[in-house]
Amino acid sequence: MGVFLALLTLVFWGFGDFLIQKSARRFGDSIALFYITFAGMVGFFPWAIKDLKLIIASPLNLFLLLAAGVVIFFAAMFDFEGLRKGKMSVIEPVLALEVIVTTVLASLVLKEFLTAWQILWLALGILGILLVSLKSLAHLKKINLEKGVIYALFGALAMGFSNFLFGWGSRQINPIVVNWFTDAFVVLVLAVHLTRTERWKEVWQDWRKSKKLILGVSILDNMAWLTFSYSMLLIPIAIATGISESYIALAAALGLIFNKEKLKKHQWWGLVLAIVSVVLIAFTVSS
Repeated sequence: MGVFLALLTLVFWGFGDFLIQKSARRFGDSIALFYITFAGMVGFFPWAIKDLKLIIASPLNLFLLLAAGVVIFFAAMFDFEGLRKGKMSVIEPVLALEVIVTTVLASLVLKEFLTAWQILWLALGILGILLVSLKSLAHLKKINLEKGVIYALFGALAMGFSNFLFGWGSRQINPIVVNWFTDAFVVLVLAVHLTRTERWKEVWQDWRKSKKLILGVSILDNMAWLTFSYSMLLIPIAIATGISESYIALAAALGLIFNKEKLKKHQWWGLVLAIVSVVLIAFTVSS
């Protein structure tokens, strides 16, 4: 069941990131993120309300929730900006770096140790990420990066931490409360930002014009986080992350097919290498 939930996460995130790119380009990062987190806050509340007391049941619970809220906010903003500026087929493999961060944290804190083969797959994944991120291999000293890659790199690092915190929090508290709290936290931060920048009229106008897109991306992204959180209750965090992270193949393929994106030969090799390494991690990481 844990593997099945991780595979569902793969599908939800694959299509979800494709719609996130469209949302970020149409509404801007903060408004796109507001729609998604507001939907999660409202949707999860009926199931979370009976367990809200767990938030302050222990200092560790509160710390995990606040840390997850802060980290997911920055991770999402970096991810959205990377997707808004860059090619889907380039940004998605870069975001695969998060599986490395999550796996290392799970090893250090929760003792989900790595074998020599698993370390090798992680190294190949990093190499693939570097190849797909570079526009040209002719001038490596200048490191001519594709648009959005820097944002994606920071987003991947932060998302790796958030994956770990979501997994730990789901085990310590429960997945519904973790998802509701983090959505509510991000909504609060964005509400302050939207008020200060006087953009509420823009939020309402975008909703009236693009209900289908907003509902689609909100449902897919929130379902992805929910199934991901539950999968980490049943299988090791590293395995759940490794399997679900294979969504990069689906999202990159959608970018190539529907956005007519073009890659150079070395970037194709990087894309393949990043995807293969993540798949191998999914099948080799053990608790």
